Amino acid sequence: MKKIEILLEKTIFASRWILAPFYLGLSLSLLVLLYEFGREIIHFFKIIHETDIAGVLLFILSLVDISLAANLLIIVIFSGYENFVSKIHIKDHEDKPEWMGHVDFTDLKIKLISSIVAISGIHLLKIFMNLDKYSKDTIILYVVVHLTFVISGVLLALMDYIMNRSVSKHLKSKK
Repeated sequence: MKKIEILLEKTIFASRWILAPFYLGLSLSLLVLLYEFGREIIHFFKIIHETDIAGVLLFILSLVDISLAANLLIIVIFSGYENFVSKIHIKDHEDKPEWMGHVDFTDLKIKLISSIVAISGIHLLKIFMNLDKYSKDTIILYVVVHLTFVISGVLLALMDYIMNRSVSKHLKSKK
């Protein structure tokens, strides 16, 4: 019976590798973001002579938006893979991000919601720069969605704070 238990546990542990194709797919989706980044630049240079400062700012915000999404993907890919599949063995590579190997699931959740709030804020800023193109209801909807992300982020951080205090209090009581 012990041999069956050991085999079952090894099989369950090895099943984490099923996640690897997900992270590979996310890596490939960076190419889609790169394509969109390039399309934005090409489109802007076609209309640069017709645009004003608001158009330039919208262009820059679009590039920042795509860049934030790409950065978020890298964080999710690296930390997700390292937390759930296997360590990435690059030793002391000079380009290794300092946070790599130190982002746990809690940190990942906070970084994820922070990035979503930032991306949502950029979209909201784009809307505010073109208020005449949006109905009042659409503007209200975007503000409500953004505030929902902000409140969700604050509540998530608060829950993590409470959990960390509870765990540390529990550990101190065991000493």
